[in-house]
Amino acid sequence: MNLLQENTIAELEVLRTGELGAFLDGQTGNTSEDILLHKNQQTREVTAGEKVTVFLYHDPSGRLTASMHLPKIKVGQIGYAPVINTTRFGAFVDIGTERGIFMPFAEMKGRPKEGEYIWIKLYKDKSQRLAVSMEVEDEMRRASVAATAANIGDWVEGAVYNITEQGAYLMTRERWIAFLHRSEWTGPVLIGQMLKGRITFLRDDGRVNISLRQAKELALSGDGEKIMKLLLARKGKMPYGDKTDPAVIKSKFGLSKAAFKRALGHLMKEGRVYQQDGWTYASETNAQE
Repeated sequence: MNLLQENTIAELEVLRTGELGAFLDGQTGNTSEDILLHKNQQTREVTAGEKVTVFLYHDPSGRLTASMHLPKIKVGQIGYAPVINTTRFGAFVDIGTERGIFMPFAEMKGRPKEGEYIWIKLYKDKSQRLAVSMEVEDEMRRASVAATAANIGDWVEGAVYNITEQGAYLMTRERWIAFLHRSEWTGPVLIGQMLKGRITFLRDDGRVNISLRQAKELALSGDGEKIMKLLLARKGKMPYGDKTDPAVIKSKFGLSKAAFKRALGHLMKEGRVYQQDGWTYASETNAQE
């Protein structure tokens, strides 16, 4: 009985070589069930009598086939990899093997789509076949390092690996775990999404809290310049102010009504603009810029 099966790694003896490639011992005693290691699937030339470590998969005809392209991560390790196909039973993820590794529906978080990158863990299922899971919290904790070199105000980049009712958890490029509270989201956040955040708090457990927003003073400055740019383009006057509809503000400035009012108030305190009869005007000095 053939104990070898697809989605497994095996060390097999090269029995013979030919034009197509090498034939490996299928361990059945039947030469018709020897396993082809095609030349295109060899990472180096192999010779009869040696043993090679290969990944086994089924070719389009359903025959067990071998490849020397092995997983880029080991069983129990985590990786950030793309989804290459989805089905109603799960998805297939590219971790460097000739065929994608299956992720059962029960091991998913959310509904990752083809082309999206996700954090995954490689494991063996009950049949000893390779599979991947998005349940990576324990592995992330073990793989992370304390953010001792982090500074408040620094910007970091990382990919989301878990989302809870409180917020999202990311692993940064420095291998720090960063927490993004839901109040700091500026839009939808998805598992696997790569985000850039500003460190707002250094936690005692070695993790950091981040925000997707700029520091308030910088945000005010940037938002104020957006207002001034449009105002000066309209020769120093515009029919937008505190009472303008939020949808109009969003359309004209790309700002929320609250952000617009904060920035406008800041410009008024600086004496750069003033309001009259629902209109906003640039001060005389600014109007001449």
